[in-house]
Amino acid sequence: MSSLLLMSGALALLLALFAGGVPVFLAFLVINTAGVAIFLGPQAFGMVANSLFTTSTTPSLTAIALFVLMGEILFRSGTSEVLFEAVDRFVGRLIGRQFVLAGVLSTIFGALSGSNMAVAAMMAKSVFPGMERRGYDRKLSIGMILGGASLAPVIPPSVLVIIIATLAQVSVAGLLIAGVVPGLLLAAMFIAYALIRVRLNPALAPATKSPAEPDKVPTRSVAREVLRCLPFTLIIASVMGLILAGVATPSESAATGVVGAMLTAAVFGNLRLRMLAEALRGSVLITAMILIIMASSTLFSQLLALSGATGELTEWVTHLGWSPVWMLLVMMGLVFVFCMFIDQVAVMLVIIPIYMPLVAVLGFDPLWFWLLMLLNVTVGGITPPFGYAMFAFKGARPDVTMKEIFSAAWPFVWLFLLGMLIVGLFPGLATWLPGML
Repeated sequence: MSSLLLMSGALALLLALFAGGVPVFLAFLVINTAGVAIFLGPQAFGMVANSLFTTSTTPSLTAIALFVLMGEILFRSGTSEVLFEAVDRFVGRLIGRQFVLAGVLSTIFGALSGSNMAVAAMMAKSVFPGMERRGYDRKLSIGMILGGASLAPVIPPSVLVIIIATLAQVSVAGLLIAGVVPGLLLAAMFIAYALIRVRLNPALAPATKSPAEPDKVPTRSVAREVLRCLPFTLIIASVMGLILAGVATPSESAATGVVGAMLTAAVFGNLRLRMLAEALRGSVLITAMILIIMASSTLFSQLLALSGATGELTEWVTHLGWSPVWMLLVMMGLVFVFCMFIDQVAVMLVIIPIYMPLVAVLGFDPLWFWLLMLLNVTVGGITPPFGYAMFAFKGARPDVTMKEIFSAAWPFVWLFLLGMLIVGLFPGLATWLPGML
């Protein structure tokens, strides 16, 4: 039996275990244990332990724990409410302002947390009720929140980016920065879509003024809100600016972000020992889960190489004779379909070891290709029927039906795919900013 056929069987079994609800790390453990026993023999299990240890102690992965901790501190301290009130004032009396508010806030919160589920749940609790009270279209409101939340893994800091960059062996800093322009482009597309819909159908966003929406915000009030936003601006600027300037590594800039989050919580009087303990506990649990899964995925890729499956796959693709464009469409299409039914992170961890040798053979720019992969995996979070961000919204607002959420999500899935197409046609959108590093 050829190695390529064995790899296909292992991949099918792995995806079946994911679809059956088996925890990701446990599914990888089953496949890896069987693979080592078949290809290397029982004496090779020492190599397994060494591989798991080496991967989980990779220095660049320190940034994962720190970015998670930064987001935990900001959200558990309640300082996000300050940012919500400030942005609400800045948007002003624009018709459809709540749609703009949802887009801007979710983009900023995404840059502060990196978690689409956290942003979707928080926005469902804080912004969505106000949109309902003001008579805004329910479907478009849900869609704007889901679309904005989907940007969290794209705009740095992003834990997902660090996972992809580490497994794909590309620059962590480069891939983090590569997401800035496409992320902002998608945010602008979502807001423009909502405003165009409102322009075509004004009933989607009533123009009636509420007492909380004055005709003109006093200059003194604007200045006060600018000062209140300053700590958050400094956090984002320090994390991205230090990486872009080449002053700090992603791990060092993440540490700066943690310090900034603690100072921000202290400035607004929300820094508590109990809160810090809860944030540390939450970040440790999340980080441990991520590291276990990553170590298992790395061992899976090593088994593919040792079994000869990677070499056979590369040779097979070369002999197909398909153009790189068609191969790109097929590769991305498979990921999109898988992410509709299986955990997005699990799909990514399986696909990366298989796609890695193909990227070099097909001549793709690694940063550009893996950014497209990031966008593809990310949109899975809002793609029916199993997008996690949709379930997070549902959990925060049980009164909203899944039918409503599915219907609201699809327009923003298509917009996301359009954004992927634009980035695919213009690679400079992904590579220009990292080129400044």
